[in-house]
Amino acid sequence: MSAASASTEWIKLGPASLHVRKEWRFGPLTNAKAYDVVVVGAGPGGLEAALIAAQNGAKVCLVDENQAEGGQIFRASILGKHPDVAATVDRLRQLKVEILLETAVVDAPFSGQLTLANNGRCWQIRYKSLVLAVGARELFLPYPGWTLPNVFGIGGLQALVKSGLEVQGKRVVLAGTGPLLMAVGAYLVDHGAKVARIAEQAELSSLAKFLFQLMRFPAKVIQGSSLLPKIVATYRLRSWIEQVQQNGTTLRVSVRNRSGLKEIECDFVGCSFGFEPSIELPMVLGCAIKGGFVQVDNRQQTSVPGIFCIGEPTGIGGVDKAVVEGRIAGLASTSCDYKVELPLRAKWVAFAEAMEVAFRPRQELRELARSETIVCRCEDVTLGQLAEWGSSRAAKLQTRCGMGVCQGRICGPATRFLMDWEHGSVRPPISPIPLIGLAEEINFEKE
Repeated sequence: MSAASASTEWIKLGPASLHVRKEWRFGPLTNAKAYDVVVVGAGPGGLEAALIAAQNGAKVCLVDENQAEGGQIFRASILGKHPDVAATVDRLRQLKVEILLETAVVDAPFSGQLTLANNGRCWQIRYKSLVLAVGARELFLPYPGWTLPNVFGIGGLQALVKSGLEVQGKRVVLAGTGPLLMAVGAYLVDHGAKVARIAEQAELSSLAKFLFQLMRFPAKVIQGSSLLPKIVATYRLRSWIEQVQQNGTTLRVSVRNRSGLKEIECDFVGCSFGFEPSIELPMVLGCAIKGGFVQVDNRQQTSVPGIFCIGEPTGIGGVDKAVVEGRIAGLASTSCDYKVELPLRAKWVAFAEAMEVAFRPRQELRELARSETIVCRCEDVTLGQLAEWGSSRAAKLQTRCGMGVCQGRICGPATRFLMDWEHGSVRPPISPIPLIGLAEEINFEKE
């Protein structure tokens, strides 16, 4: 069936409604462009996996939703790409790696096949091996005022500054947990911001244990020591935001600490509580998930043969873990020896485990949201509305929680933390796409 006939027979567009036949699926396109290895995600780990696979003679395609390579850790700024990223990309192009930017994977309709979307059009590609380097996103926990203008995630605020947001002379409050707090605080100081407070929710005892284990990672100690002078005066432990209020053109932040509440005036707030692995695509592909993370073996292979996963979806551990796992996946996906990399991976997995224990969100954060506090930002669903239901499925059916543009990527982790709700199901399309793109560009066939 042609795309045109599929559009006529299967999808009827009307002024008041849209009708889609229930029994449909993407037809397997045997003429779709084929690759030996497809890497999804062009962060440090994905770049490494693509480079290693290409160096071993594989025909490689690298796919990323962003405008430039580097991922969140090495996001391109108004000054251009990070030098290391630029050098790697040049090498990839020399090796004839096809790089598809601003391109999303929206479905995996058949084994060895992906549906991609870019600028309103869809098409399919085939692969022998697939490396998922899909990263993570910030974990947001609701509190009164978290939806106000100029209240961002920590990494989101840094990304905006990299994109040109002016913070020279602006007062900033950062809160949440993890090493990103220190790194972004120092970054903002370097760009002229006045960081009024860095509120780390972890206890001193937890941080002390983490610092003791950190001695096994000299590079991390050096990195942290370089940040301390810039932020030590405003860095506070056992401290978190309880509320943000609009105060004219500025914000008034209520910060909880050992001595009570402290009110701080500022222009910007950055607050998040670690990271949530992006596991939607692995789930659609049928990869086994345990404890919220993708399960992999020593080759970084998932429960699905030929599909590998690296970086944050296998455990939040930062750039070093992602890079060594990318190297392993690049070698394993091209049937090369990867075992020499295993000791280094074990080292960074241990670092990830220590970090998870040290910066686990505390239980007091479950009490911040009030009945009127919005939890699902897309659909404006409050905590009070959710409290009537006992599961994410029931809440979705009755309140539309998780049915907005983000498809539960923000409220899903929040409700798991607040209410112990389990992961909801994931269905394609994984990212929002225009329906006309499917109708015009993808063949359909009857089941």
